[in-house]
Amino acid sequence: MSVKEVNANLSDADLQEIKRAIDTIQNKLPFLMTLSAEERKQLYKLGDKRLPFVQNSLNAAQNNRNILPASFDYDGFANDYRLATTLTDLRMRLRQLTEQVDDTLLAVGSEAMVSSLTVYDYVKTASKKTPGLKAIAEQLGNLFKATRARSAKPASDPSPDKN
Repeated sequence: MSVKEVNANLSDADLQEIKRAIDTIQNKLPFLMTLSAEERKQLYKLGDKRLPFVQNSLNAAQNNRNILPASFDYDGFANDYRLATTLTDLRMRLRQLTEQVDDTLLAVGSEAMVSSLTVYDYVKTASKKTPGLKAIAEQLGNLFKATRARSAKPASDPSPDKN
């Protein structure tokens, strides 16, 4: 299957509007936090498999408040559950958007690289007869070799645990 060519532009005005929309999202979620790797390891993970456990625990707490000690914060528990399910929905939508941005960036980046390689080939060929192009051909060659050396190194996956 061939990849559809990306032929699009993003105006400065649209880019600024998108950035403002992202700022709005961040402002509407002022409680978001960043955890260290060690903090992430210490926390229980609420994934799809554990959500029914939490939901049923909330139902049990709601229907049997008399068995809970007075110090148990039922309202806080219910709020945590609601926020967790809401953030789960938002995360799914944001991941879909991120995947689309990543895939489009990969495709358009590939197009730019293919065009760059074509230019490099033309510059190399023309540098044999056109004064002033030899230095540009060498520069492009060195840059291309440097990118190949970097891309040969295995990349680590910085993405967080899914569950």
